[in-house]
Amino acid sequence: MSRKPYPSDLTDAQWEELAPLLPPDTRRGHPRTTDLREVVNGILYVLRGGIPWRLMPHDLPPWGTVWCTSVWWYFRKWRDDGTWERVEEALRARVREVAGREVTPSAAIIDSQHH
Repeated sequence: MSRKPYPSDLTDAQWEELAPLLPPDTRRGHPRTTDLREVVNGILYVLRGGIPWRLMPHDLPPWGTVWCTSVWWYFRKWRDDGTWERVEEALRARVREVAGREVTPSAAIIDSQHH
């Protein structure tokens, strides 16, 4: 990364945990040229900052490129194909393991109140 990092950027350790959970390049057609770490950094910048996609800073890929073909495209694709759910499940298990807890929760709370 040749830019100054943002507080929302992944650390090297976080990227090492996350990268294997993302779908691999399909190797069909033109090889992937998009840096997935920067895609995730762009998604985190928008989501953590609560900003519109058009307000992404200039040192991340241009919002038009990011929104249409990179970050937003990947965000939607990963939402629809279940990638985000698999990432959440794997990271939750890892956090529980590090905390010395069972990887799978043994109890749940159900709130049946309706508003």
